[in-house]
Amino acid sequence: MTLLCFQPAATAAASPTNETDRVALLKFKEMIPNDPFNIFTSWNDSIHLCNWQGVTCGRKHQRVTGLELSAYTLGGSISPYIGNLSFLSFVDFSGNFLHGEIPQQLAHLFRLKHLNLSSNLLAGEIPSNFTNCPQLRVLDFLGNNLTGNIPIELGSLKRLELLDVSTNHLTGGIPPSLGNVSSLQALDFSLNYFVGNIPDEIGHLQSLFYFGVVENDMFGTFPYSFYNISTLKSIEVGSNRLNGTLPANIGLTLSNLLNLNIGYNEFSGPIPVSLSNASQLEFLYLSENNFVGQVPTDLGNLLHLSLLDVGENLNLGSNSAKDLDFLTSLENCTKLEVLAFSLNNFGGSLPHSIGNLSKQLSTLYMGANQIFGTIPKALENLINLSILDMSENLFTGTIPTYFGKLQKLQELSLYGNILSGDIPSSLGNLTRLGDLNLYQNKLEGSIPSSFGNCKSLQLLNISKNNLSGAVPETSLSSQLLRLDLSQNSLTGILPMEVGNLKNIYYFDVSENNFLGEIPETIGNCLSLQNLYLQDNSFEGNLPPSLASLKNLHYANLSRNNFSGIIPKDLQKVSVLLYLNLSFNNLVGEN
Repeated sequence: MTLLCFQPAATAAASPTNETDRVALLKFKEMIPNDPFNIFTSWNDSIHLCNWQGVTCGRKHQRVTGLELSAYTLGGSISPYIGNLSFLSFVDFSGNFLHGEIPQQLAHLFRLKHLNLSSNLLAGEIPSNFTNCPQLRVLDFLGNNLTGNIPIELGSLKRLELLDVSTNHLTGGIPPSLGNVSSLQALDFSLNYFVGNIPDEIGHLQSLFYFGVVENDMFGTFPYSFYNISTLKSIEVGSNRLNGTLPANIGLTLSNLLNLNIGYNEFSGPIPVSLSNASQLEFLYLSENNFVGQVPTDLGNLLHLSLLDVGENLNLGSNSAKDLDFLTSLENCTKLEVLAFSLNNFGGSLPHSIGNLSKQLSTLYMGANQIFGTIPKALENLINLSILDMSENLFTGTIPTYFGKLQKLQELSLYGNILSGDIPSSLGNLTRLGDLNLYQNKLEGSIPSSFGNCKSLQLLNISKNNLSGAVPETSLSSQLLRLDLSQNSLTGILPMEVGNLKNIYYFDVSENNFLGEIPETIGNCLSLQNLYLQDNSFEGNLPPSLASLKNLHYANLSRNNFSGIIPKDLQKVSVLLYLNLSFNNLVGEN
């Protein structure tokens, strides 16, 4: 391919000079009109170009060798004149708002070693003529809007060490030709639209330490050749359709592994015991696959383990007492921060050893299993928990009062169990709590007035219980977005403080024993989209303020004792899709 030269005609035949570089840089500046940090202020004739901000020159010839303009939020496009900077070896334009296409003229730069255009708005295809840049070590296009295929020609860049095209709109497959680039150390194809098999040739790259293809549409067996790359530190292939089994000796052949992410695929077979030999392992994602058997009980040998996720393997475990034995071994993992084993087939009771887990543990998911028995007191030792999900199990007994001591809790999910007794008022001590979900248990008593102290509470669901009494005025946090008190035996009137729920979009108190009128203040809930008051004993007129709810989509006020005239202005709520006023004593125009 013949590439156009953008030098003035009078100098095109001459050897490139320092003046050639100056002109090219000024042309580059012209095409970047948005310069919020005034980076280009120094780019003028009163200052030597080697002193311009972001410009590096070689000592001998004073020619431009580097352009470092990262994270300046520059807006514009990349001038093709950049191809005239013939000594350029380093380019970093990452973290800006550059748009347009990647200039083909970059292939003029036969000395180019490092090209980072990540985190911009670049579109079009990846130029195939980078083969004219034989010195290239780094090609980083992460986080743009690139389309088309990966050029197979990139397989001839014999010195390439890093290729990152993640988070774009690329299609096609992974070129097998990349398997010829023996110098490659990192490959990232994640978050694109790639399809097909992962080429076995990629597994021949014996210097590879990172391979990523997360969230694409890759299918077929994950190549066994990868398991022999002893340099590998990170395999991230989650969210595809890959299948196969993990080799029994994976922890021996990949002993340097730090991160194994194969979640959301179709891997099957047992979880290899040898993983405990990968002693540097920090992140282990095995969720949503088809693994069977038991979780190895010697994972406690992974002293650097920070995250373990084995959730959503429906046949992992055997609904037996030994299913949770692996938890005891994790006592040795003092750096563990995230532990997830939801949606499996784990049975038995929760061992008291769970309280010996790392004090750094912040996230604990165990929902949707067959775990039974009472909630052990030992959990109170996990003082740094921010998320605790024990939902959809067979837990019995009461909600421990010590939960109120877990001051960092932001999400507590206990729904779908057989818990009974009162809701502890100590939960009101959880000032960071944003999500409290207790629905579908056998809870009794009243709603604690202390809930009003949970100033961060946005979701409160205590439906499908046996709660009684009135709703305390002080129990409604003004930050609530979703409130569900349905299917209980609550009584009394709705407090006027309902009007303080300025941001609430979902309000359900159906199937209770509420009486009295709807507070006029409900008209202050301008974000309300779903309103369910059916199957109560509400009475009186419908407040005209209902017509103020301009975002209301669904409203069910049926099976109450409302009377009077239906407010005409309700017909002005243009987004209303469903309104049920049946089985009341309302009248209106025919």
